[in-house]
Amino acid sequence: MVRIAVSGHRGLPEETAVLIDRAIREALAEYLPAISGLSCLADGADQIFARGVLDLGGVLEAVIPAKEYRDGLPSDCHAAYDELLGRASRTLRLDFVESTSESHMTASARMLADADVLFAVWDGHPARGYGGTADVVAEARRREVPVRVIWPVGARRD
Repeated sequence: MVRIAVSGHRGLPEETAVLIDRAIREALAEYLPAISGLSCLADGADQIFARGVLDLGGVLEAVIPAKEYRDGLPSDCHAAYDELLGRASRTLRLDFVESTSESHMTASARMLADADVLFAVWDGHPARGYGGTADVVAEARRREVPVRVIWPVGARRD
C-alpha cells in the first residue's frame, strides 16, 4: 500500500478547489489500487485530498495537530472535518493543546515520517507563516520523501 501525505493551501476559491480536486484525483489514480492518505483534514487541500482518497477506495489516516485544532478551523468546514474524521481508519492525535504553527508543522513532520510520497498542493511561493506548505515541502525534501507538486493551470490563491 502506498502512503501519501498531503500539505496544501487553505481558503481556496471555489474555481481553484474544483481544479485541484480533479488534479488530485488524477494523481491518486496513478497509485491505485492500494492507497492510504495521511491528512490533517484542514479546509482546502487537506479535505479535497481526503475525500478523493476515500472516493477512490483508499483508506484515510488522520493526524490531528492539537486538542483545539477543530476550533481553529473555519466553522463552515466543521461538518466536512467531522465527517472525514469519522471515516478515518486510523487517527493519531498529537499532545499539543493549542492549534499553533508549531503543532501544525509537527503534525506534518509526523505524516512525512510515514509517507512514501508528499502531495503538495502548492503555488510555489514561500509559506505565509511557519508550518505552511513551503516549509513542509522543504522538510520532505530534507528527509528525501518524494514531492509531487499539484497546482493546475488556472489555480489561484486569494
